[in-house]
Amino acid sequence: MATLQTIRNRAGLLIGIVIFMALVAFILGDMLRSGSSMFRKSQMEIAEIDGESIQYPDFQKKVEEIGNMYKLNSGQSQIDENTWVQIREQAWQGIVRDVLMSDVYKGLGLEVSADELYDMVQGRNIHPIVRQIFSNPNTGQVDRAAIVRFLKNLETGVSPEQRSYWLYLEKQITDDRMLTKYNNLVQKGLYVTTEEAQNTLDNNNHQVSFDYIALNYSSVPDSAVEVTERDLKKYYNSHQNEYKQERTCRIEYVTFPVTPSKQDDQHAKEWIDEIKADFTTAEDNAQFVNSNSDVSFDPTWKKESELPEDIANWIFTEGAKENDVYGPYFKDGAYRLEKVIKIAMMPDSVKARHILLRVEKGTGIEAKEALADSLKTAIENGSDFATLATQFSDDTGSAIKGGDLGWFGRNQMVKPFEEAAFNAKVKEVTIVKSQYGIHIIQTTKRGIETRQVQIASLVRNVVPSDATYQKIYTKASKFASENTNLEEFDAAIAEKHLTKKVAVLHENDRTIAGLDKPRSLVRAAFETKEGELIADSRGSTIFELSDNFVIAALVEANEEGVAPFEDVKVRVELAVIKEKKGELLKEKATAALNESNDFAVVAQELNSEIKTAENLNFNSFSIPGTGVEPALIGTVSGLEADEVSKAIVGNNGVYIAKVTAINEGVNTDLVAEQNRLMQSMGYRARYEAYKARQSAAEIIDKRFKFY
Repeated sequence: MATLQTIRNRAGLLIGIVIFMALVAFILGDMLRSGSSMFRKSQMEIAEIDGESIQYPDFQKKVEEIGNMYKLNSGQSQIDENTWVQIREQAWQGIVRDVLMSDVYKGLGLEVSADELYDMVQGRNIHPIVRQIFSNPNTGQVDRAAIVRFLKNLETGVSPEQRSYWLYLEKQITDDRMLTKYNNLVQKGLYVTTEEAQNTLDNNNHQVSFDYIALNYSSVPDSAVEVTERDLKKYYNSHQNEYKQERTCRIEYVTFPVTPSKQDDQHAKEWIDEIKADFTTAEDNAQFVNSNSDVSFDPTWKKESELPEDIANWIFTEGAKENDVYGPYFKDGAYRLEKVIKIAMMPDSVKARHILLRVEKGTGIEAKEALADSLKTAIENGSDFATLATQFSDDTGSAIKGGDLGWFGRNQMVKPFEEAAFNAKVKEVTIVKSQYGIHIIQTTKRGIETRQVQIASLVRNVVPSDATYQKIYTKASKFASENTNLEEFDAAIAEKHLTKKVAVLHENDRTIAGLDKPRSLVRAAFETKEGELIADSRGSTIFELSDNFVIAALVEANEEGVAPFEDVKVRVELAVIKEKKGELLKEKATAALNESNDFAVVAQELNSEIKTAENLNFNSFSIPGTGVEPALIGTVSGLEADEVSKAIVGNNGVYIAKVTAINEGVNTDLVAEQNRLMQSMGYRARYEAYKARQSAAEIIDKRFKFY
């Protein structure tokens, strides 16, 4: 009854709690649903720059924009990963600069007006970017008419890609002008006084020669100084700027290389043996190679000196004939067969001219082909090639020279063009197609001919089979499943006599020595807790990196900021030992100076030799034979002739110096020196003003989570 009564008494409270919890759950659920975009925004944040959130889609849009510009400039349709890395870095630097400087520009009232942009595009002060694009290659002058025509056609007469490209260039021009205005403001706010210029001249002209005694730190054993824990912490606390670190982590890892087995090697050898007969009788060698070989057909003609020694001897010494086959033989991890296709006298270079008829997408090629045939016939019947090239060629660079391309060697032109030019007789006209369009080519001169050969290479790489991959993966999987933490990981490596490797990683690292494309491993490492095996986004602790299965553990993670005392204790101890040696040697040098004014006697007392330095001034960087010692150079620059210094604590030891001669040079032009210093300061300001703005802002870089 007592329990029941208690429940009754507290029922109101219990019901209130239940209702309250239900309301909380309802409200939170509604918040989570309505605020899901907020959570997504947080998850998609790639950076925070001076309080402004940068979202991944916005950053990626910028990357794609620069990537498209790169494709248009280079003519490439695909971009490799290394280039994408550079493009992403370019996008990052651009966004950081835009965010940091936009408020600065606004606060200063800086802007680029429509009139200024007009002036930079087609006015009197054309920007170098526009000048480069629209310069006449023959005269080097800007073709203003071409600029006007392009701008008139910008809305309707150009492709979307060209329009995007132009808008991108306009932004670059505008950004460059804004930065120039800002730099000019900073530069004009700086001034070098005549007194500063005079001091610089005096320092440069005041040359000092001196004798000095060096007491190197290495002459004192570490055991001669006593270092306490208190000394270490005192030094650490007063020099924390020297121990700042980026966010890093240290990993240990083992690799399970996927290498071909003996059975894989045997299968490759049997395959090459079996196909040799078909290769020997094949008529279309290029098609046969491209259909069967692991390496595509290479039509390049090669001289004797360009071939491997054994192949060159077989062809040029032993007299191999067309359709003879060499091999099989093993080289560079593959079994190979070499077949002679042709042997002929060929030039190393030719001189040619051409007319290019570009074929646009979506337009009929038949009309272009008919025009090419007509031009070929006209040239063969005596029409002037240069006149026709000027009139019809879409290659404006060569058209203004009558289509002349000058001399060129092998591998300088696209293959169809090269083959036609090198195989044609002088003045022979041929028509070929390439990715650039239809070419009417005439070879005008041929270089000195040498005996060359065209070879078809049939290659069978010895690679791991699926069974080999599975066998090694099973081995790696067994290791990973049996060793799930750092302690077990280390013990298993020792027990199985595996080679453990170590790497210290930064968030944006893209390389680890010996591993191919390890970015996935680097990213995962920074999402792992110390002492755990590193797992990918699916939870697998096995990373397949090219021909290696990799299993890694996170040993240590360091956050950005001042490194913990224990992590840098060894470095601190070395610095304190050096400092205490300096104090000890300074006392020793001071005692010797107190006993005698004779420099030679002091050197003898200190058991040291006297060294000499000549004609140094205040701005000298180092002392020959001793190294970088600014304290010593600064001290002697202020001494009188025959004056002996006090003990000087330097980078490499403690020094006593005596000035032996002072040479006062003749002052040069004060105004010129003042202008030089102002110019130098202006150059520095352009860089340092932005760096100061960058250092003052808080930039949180999260790119490592996405790339």
